[in-house]
This record gives sequence, structure tokens and C-alpha cells, in this order.
Amino acid sequence: MTRREIVASSLALSATAGAAASPPRAGRLKQSVSRWCYQNIPLDKLCEAAARMGLQGIDLLQPAEYDVPRRHGLRCTMGYAADIMTIPNGLNRRENHDAIEKAFRVGIPQAAKAGVPNVIAFSGNRKGMSDEEGAANAVIGLNRVKRIAEDHGVTICIELLNSKVDHADYMADHTAWGVRVAEQVGSPRVKLLYDIYHMQIMEGDLIATIRKNIKWLGHFHTGGVPGRHNLDDTQEVNWHAVARSVADLGFEGYFAHEFVPTGDPLTALAQAVRTCTV
Repeated sequence: MTRREIVASSLALSATAGAAASPPRAGRLKQSVSRWCYQNIPLDKLCEAAARMGLQGIDLLQPAEYDVPRRHGLRCTMGYAADIMTIPNGLNRRENHDAIEKAFRVGIPQAAKAGVPNVIAFSGNRKGMSDEEGAANAVIGLNRVKRIAEDHGVTICIELLNSKVDHADYMADHTAWGVRVAEQVGSPRVKLLYDIYHMQIMEGDLIATIRKNIKWLGHFHTGGVPGRHNLDDTQEVNWHAVARSVADLGFEGYFAHEFVPTGDPLTALAQAVRTCTV
């Protein structure tokens, strides 16, 4: 090698080592990632990669998986504590309430013991029921379980989903419905999972809606629109601006990436983390 080549090679190696040693910029949001989007990557490996990127947790894990993130200095940021409750079959029907309460009486203490701050809940589909009746039923069901959540310091998060593209007939398909339910329950441990992908499809006006309702928003999900893919320049949402707006409100919960990556999955995730670091 010539002297010039040796010097160039040394500089390149030094730069690489420095980059590897430099931790990611923390930012003001606590970011995490949804497990189901990376099913082809073993959970341990996903946790390793997430920790290197500066993420703080893994979303949507089953109780048997709660301890895996902790081995990597992370936590499960949203857990499944009541498998009896599904997207089409949820809180809006009174006949489901006994089973949901029974499941939460086991699942919420289990989440609390593992340091899981949030558990997911669903409204269920309309199936001909009016939104008013469904909201009233959901309030009744949540009033039965809110004390369990309060006593254990775990937040029940009702997910807002779109009924236009992905989940036809789902009842909690607008922010106003979820806020109405949360307000009537009136518990600091019953909030909404505001999925930005779904609400962009149904409503748009993301930043203004988030600002207006932040008191009732306990968790966020991301996903590029259209297609629920990478948070890149093929998408219509200004993700950096949305993330900055959430951070400016002093949001203390988790901002979780829930998009199906295209290309190399971890490269896509790392880019999303950088985009939403504010």
C-alpha cells in the first residue's frame, strides 16, 4: 500500500470505530417498536438491534415474552393481557365483559410485575350496533376493570383503528369516539392508543387532533400512509413534525413504530428512529 492509501485506510477505520462508539442521540420521545412487524427476526436479536438504535422497548408482546427485553436493558412497552378480547370482539358488547374482567384480573397484575406500563384493548366491531350504544357499553366494561389498572399502575389503552382500509366495521375508528369513552370512565389508567397510520386514513388533521386530546392519549403507533410501510419520503405524513409536536406537549409515554418494513428491516427501523428523534 502507498502512504496515501495507508492514511486513508486509517482514517476510515477511525471514523467507523468512532461511529460505533457514539450512542444514538436520545431525543425527547421514548421510542419503541412493535414485535409483529419483525416476525422473521428472533426476539432476542430484535431487542439487541433496538437497544443499539436507542429504542427503549418492544411493543405488543405476550406475557411469556415479557422478560426478553429486560435482558437487553429494554422493557415491553405494550402487552397483551386479555387475549379473549380481539379487534372484532371487544368492549362494546356487554356479554364480553365477564371474560374481559376475568382476563384482566390475571393479566394486569402480571404486566405490572414485569414492569409493563400499558396493556391493549379493543372496542370491537359494530355488527349493526350504534356508536352511542357501543360507547355506553364500553364505559360500563371499563368501569369494571379500571380499579384493577389503577391499583397496579398499568394503563389500559383502547386502540383507534381505521375501518376504511384494514379493519372494516371497527367501532373505535375516530378519535372522538375514544375520547368520549375515556372521558366518561374518567380514570388516569384508561387512555387511547392513538395509531397515527389509522387516524391519518380516517381523519387527517393529526397534529391539531393530538394537541386537542393529548390528555387522553396514552400511547402512539406509527406507520407510513399509504401502505403502512417505511417512514420515508414516499409517505404523506411529515413524521418529524408529528413527533416534534408530540414531544412539545411533554408526552411521557411511548412512541412505537408499527410499520411493515420494506427493504432491509433493521435499516428501515433505524431510519424511522432517526426521523422521529426530536
